[in-house]
Amino acid sequence: MYLTRFRINTARPEARRLLGSPHRMHGAVNMAFPEPPARDGNGPRVLWRVDPAPADRIDLFITSPHRPDLTHLVEQAGWPHLPEPGWRTFAYEEFLNALAEDDVWAFRLTANPVHHIRKDTATPDSPTKRTAHVTARHQIGWLLQHQQRAGFAIIPRIPSAEEAPAQPADYQVVVHNRAAVRFGRPAPSNTAPLQSQKRPKAARGPDVHFAQATFDGCLRITDLPSFRRTLTQGLGKAKAYGCGLMTLSPVR
Repeated sequence: MYLTRFRINTARPEARRLLGSPHRMHGAVNMAFPEPPARDGNGPRVLWRVDPAPADRIDLFITSPHRPDLTHLVEQAGWPHLPEPGWRTFAYEEFLNALAEDDVWAFRLTANPVHHIRKDTATPDSPTKRTAHVTARHQIGWLLQHQQRAGFAIIPRIPSAEEAPAQPADYQVVVHNRAAVRFGRPAPSNTAPLQSQKRPKAARGPDVHFAQATFDGCLRITDLPSFRRTLTQGLGKAKAYGCGLMTLSPVR
């Protein structure tokens, strides 16, 4: 496994197009590998996330079973005339092997918090519909519901002496960058090209729309195999479009 960080040059038009379309970014990430990355759910997969950073910096993080080559991204969305390659790749397997149960880490996760509902008039055996959690409280609740199966536990917040005792749902986690994402996909490759650059909706693939949120917090590892699976296979839905990647850093 490898962890890669690529700095995006937001002054380049192609970089802005990539940042505006998770479908474009998904394709650009996949092009970093000679063979299409596996997505069968039976092992580590390619995950990616776009992170804002101080001083208007934007980084692209990628975890992958194989080392990526991001030369094409440097040419499109980086600084191609600098001597440095434009990205750094780390041996992630060594880090994963050094993890231990009861370790405490700060984490960041961008995810697609969803749940399944039935209409009020539906019968108990009618099919459910996937829908997004849209409030911060419900999005944090989604994360707490998934933590045990994912192999970690969010650390409860300890109140100061001046505060009232912590409530049961009071944890060391905040949610931010909450957004509704919607974008169109190109038509399948077997669709005949059109003369006009602006394709009618019938000539495009179905629109994709989902909600995403970024969680920052502090966790304790409770189940090491499950937690390693979370780090290498992602958490939640919309993994192809920049969700599911959890990264760790030392607790300050």
